[in-house]
Amino acid sequence: MLDWAEGDPLEVAPRLLGAVLTHGGVSVRLTEVEAYAGPRDPGSHAYRGRTSRNEVMFGPPGHLYVYFVYGMHHCANLVTGPEGDPGAVLLRAGEVVDGVDIARSRRPGSTDRDLARGPARLCRVLDIDLGDNGVRPELAPGEPVVQISRGPRVGLRRAAELPWRFWATDEPTVSTYRPAAARRTGR
Repeated sequence: MLDWAEGDPLEVAPRLLGAVLTHGGVSVRLTEVEAYAGPRDPGSHAYRGRTSRNEVMFGPPGHLYVYFVYGMHHCANLVTGPEGDPGAVLLRAGEVVDGVDIARSRRPGSTDRDLARGPARLCRVLDIDLGDNGVRPELAPGEPVVQISRGPRVGLRRAAELPWRFWATDEPTVSTYRPAAARRTGR
């Protein structure tokens, strides 16, 4: 049971830092996460209600909500619940702690620091894709993170300023902060 990973996403997110997620023969110690508070959060996929894409977010806590973005990347969230309240935590980055050779084969040419540095890279090294949407991951509490930083979320156009991104301070596997790119209007 993942009781320690259930509850309000703003409380669960920092608790997930240091936890170890194992999938596809690789284990990653989570070093960066981002909270999404469902209907009270314009940055959340659940802000406008239930759809076929986000249905897992409305289910029981402790399951993966996996989505495909930009037509090329998978991203994974841990649903935090309770059931019917679609909170989730995006798994943004981590350090590969087991299965390093497998992870390297999935991201050839990457440094070990960059193997799971970012949500799409993390999914790639763990071999998480849409087929894993709704599964209960193998997630175990790890070594607690002593110093946690927080700041704005990455790449959002709405509610990006909320300090709901949490990371292990001075951890080299944390992704680089990038605000959302301004939309261009053509002439």
